[in-house]
Amino acid sequence: MAAAARRGPVPGGEKRIMCVGLVCLDIISVVEAYPAEDSDIRCMSQRWQRGGNASNSCTVLALLGVPCAFMGSLATGHAADFIVADFRRRGVDVTHVAWQPRGDVPCACCVVSVASGTRTIVLYDTNLPDVTARDFEQVDLSQYKWIHWEARNAAEQAVMMQRVEQYNRARPPEDRVRTSVELEKPREEHLLLMGLGDVVFISKDLAQHFGYRSAPEALQGLRSRVQPGATLICAWAEEGADAIGPGGELVHSDAFPPETLVDTLGAGDTFNAAVIFALSAGKTLQDAITFGCRIAGRKCGIQGFDGIV
Repeated sequence: MAAAARRGPVPGGEKRIMCVGLVCLDIISVVEAYPAEDSDIRCMSQRWQRGGNASNSCTVLALLGVPCAFMGSLATGHAADFIVADFRRRGVDVTHVAWQPRGDVPCACCVVSVASGTRTIVLYDTNLPDVTARDFEQVDLSQYKWIHWEARNAAEQAVMMQRVEQYNRARPPEDRVRTSVELEKPREEHLLLMGLGDVVFISKDLAQHFGYRSAPEALQGLRSRVQPGATLICAWAEEGADAIGPGGELVHSDAFPPETLVDTLGAGDTFNAAVIFALSAGKTLQDAITFGCRIAGRKCGIQGFDGIV
């Protein structure tokens, strides 16, 4: 199965964007309203969907027309068959999926409420090993213009990011690989990654964990944790997003909410991917976060991802 999913070089030599992190099977039940505990209700619809932060960002990048690749772990079985087929349907390269000899493919049971637009997720993600720095050694960095990490096994990911940093030292600026990292969960071991990426995305949850009450406050308070010249970005749901660029300039974008809130599952992953897309194309930081908010808003108005562009 792994061999069948491999793809050759991108036609025309265009370099890819890689996302490293989680892929899981999402089993999504759409309900009229979130059920009360110990109740028995019928859902309006149910579907299987490939999920996971890094995986979802690949979907969005592919929809935006960018050659992209996913790196993460899978274990053979029906769930992996479905996931790989969906990656291939989207044109996402899976050459560097790490096929694990033990463990289960992570599975998320997601309840999407039509009444509120909220999504509630129960994730089983316990026994499948994450990709390692040794796995990452097999990546030909010359094929990529940007690599994005979803913070997970931070110690291993730090070594991966340091490999890219070392690679870049010997290259002219136009041949360097830009890096970004998303810190979503408020876990202390993830914080070391803030000092390694060219672009660092921090979540509202992480900011609030540190006691910050707004995105600008979080950016000012956490700016000292990123490396000199890095960009720090924080999306704040209906408040839009803010960012501090390499020169210390603070920029803001309002949110672009849909007329009807339908499905917020993957909205943050959509924002991240859209910002990466815009920055990798040479857009300004202001234009990039505005584009990210706009595409994330479109995603919140539809089920799934088809229709965001």
